Amino acid sequence: MPIVVVIGGQWGDEGKGRIVDLLARKARVVARYSAGNNAGHTIINEKGEFKLHLVPAGIFYPDKTCVIGNGVAIDPEVLLGEIGTLQERGISVSRLRISDRAQVIMPWHRLLDRLEEERRGDAAIGTTGRGVGPCFVDKVARRGIRIADLMRSEDLNERVRAALGYWNQVITKVYGAEPLDVDECCGAYREYGERLTPFIGDSQDIILKAHRAGHYVLLEGAQGSLLDLDHGTYPYVTSSVPSSSSSGAGLGVGIGPTDIQRVVGVFKSYCTRVGNGPFPTELFDDVADTLRDHGKEYGRGEYGTTTGRPRRIGWLDTVSARYSVRMNGLAALALTRLDVLDGLETIKVCTGYELDGQRIDNFPARHSMLERVTPIYEEMPGWQRPTTHVRNFDDLPPQAQSFVRRVEQLLECPIDLISVGPEREQAIIVNPIF
Repeated sequence: MPIVVVIGGQWGDEGKGRIVDLLARKARVVARYSAGNNAGHTIINEKGEFKLHLVPAGIFYPDKTCVIGNGVAIDPEVLLGEIGTLQERGISVSRLRISDRAQVIMPWHRLLDRLEEERRGDAAIGTTGRGVGPCFVDKVARRGIRIADLMRSEDLNERVRAALGYWNQVITKVYGAEPLDVDECCGAYREYGERLTPFIGDSQDIILKAHRAGHYVLLEGAQGSLLDLDHGTYPYVTSSVPSSSSSGAGLGVGIGPTDIQRVVGVFKSYCTRVGNGPFPTELFDDVADTLRDHGKEYGRGEYGTTTGRPRRIGWLDTVSARYSVRMNGLAALALTRLDVLDGLETIKVCTGYELDGQRIDNFPARHSMLERVTPIYEEMPGWQRPTTHVRNFDDLPPQAQSFVRRVEQLLECPIDLISVGPEREQAIIVNPIF
């Protein structure tokens, strides 16, 4: 049976959690492979609304094993809080497993994240301030602390003293802030390790055993491919690998690229972005307000799951989307929030860019070029009819069908699933993903 990866194809917030929750019903294992609690998934099911930041979206099925892979940066305090909230609401976490190779977000990571953003001023990246970037800096510098280190006091003490010996110098002499106490850090994280020990395991072994036994495995990405450290709108990117390119998904759970059979990209019917950075199709008019506030009265508007920040809004950009399709080797697409467009008289789709009087159809590497492009739009008639009740593609209004088919054509990839609402069953399955 295949291992399927679900990734975000834009700048995040595409509704990946909602798609993973829907697809997880057929999987035996659901594993998160990247990012940290700087990303969030909102899930609505028969038990209510849930906001997840680290726990995989398959947790609502009692027969699924949910794995937090080695590619995830884990803040133990946040994870324990999330586990506690799920338990309080009657959700079992007995099948949750955490890779012992995952990196740990420490107090100095959160402090450094805030101090560096303040230092940058107007040039700030727009991070969530959760410490994920500095955590990955320590990982690459080989002074990071891993989940395995929390399980033995001697190892933890040694690693914390070594790391703070360096970072306290930076905190005090570069930023002029107060140093952190080694003993306080060790004591708090020793307790976190004790509480997390029942969940810690070998994520690679869990996934490969399920795969070789003939079960479906679903790998859950976080954030979006255009925020990828290598392939995104650098430097306005995240510090992890949200995309599946170069087998980022496999690396994040400890498996090889040949073990992955299919990659599914999730795209909104329009675009959003949180934080700074180029956004060619961004809107600043009444249409942006309409799209941002759609469903706000139900807590569904375009506001960040993690930060609550209002998202920047724009028309669907098929230049960046096609780049994402090719970069990730996508075999299928899931198109979300089609229903948000229901009330629009006219819908625009960006099909190319104009730069210095020349048309370009490729996604530039330099953010300075992206900030100067003018989007070339194709206008399509809206359908101005509700679609939230539709479960078959042929029952969509003709204009909605034309919109979907045109997006397929522009992205050169089939759309196999369409979301027409936030709840699990508000979906049109055009072709089965599994």
